[in-house]
Amino acid sequence: MEKIQVHEKTFRLCIPYEKIEKAIDAVADKLNRDYKDKKGSNAFLCILNGSIMFTAELMKRSRFDAELLTMKISSYEGTTSTGVIREVIGLSGEVAGKNIIIVEDIVDSGNTIEVIYNDLKAKGAADVKVCTMLSKPGCYKKDIPLDYVAMEIPDDFVVGFGLDYNELGRNYKDIYILDE
Repeated sequence: MEKIQVHEKTFRLCIPYEKIEKAIDAVADKLNRDYKDKKGSNAFLCILNGSIMFTAELMKRSRFDAELLTMKISSYEGTTSTGVIREVIGLSGEVAGKNIIIVEDIVDSGNTIEVIYNDLKAKGAADVKVCTMLSKPGCYKKDIPLDYVAMEIPDDFVVGFGLDYNELGRNYKDIYILDE
């Protein structure tokens, strides 16, 4: 589909699924190289709800043992970040001594990543890496490295492949950009 309607807004095709798949393959290859001989327990930390699809695709491609942990964080209302990070659902398991891969759908300001990263370190995670499907490098001003980035995009609002606008639009396999 070239255009979709989500609530009252129209979005146009930005990244087709085939391109998303290739980007995920590349990230999974890097993860497999980095984690195949890594000592200790590994865990993917899926940041709900947005990174469900990305996490599932990464896990299908992973060739190393890893637990699946989840937590839900919220910072958006409509198409803009509130700047306030709320933990909606806490960590689903222990992280002490584990190698954690934070899996995010999108990183823009980095405020959410900073909160999660610092929390994991405080809880005793052995190693913490950040893996994101989309990055907005023009917005990111934090010191925490984005270790695995599938794709970079400009500072535009997008939906699809797990990303939502007021909880709708996650189900599309392609990624769409706000059409203003």
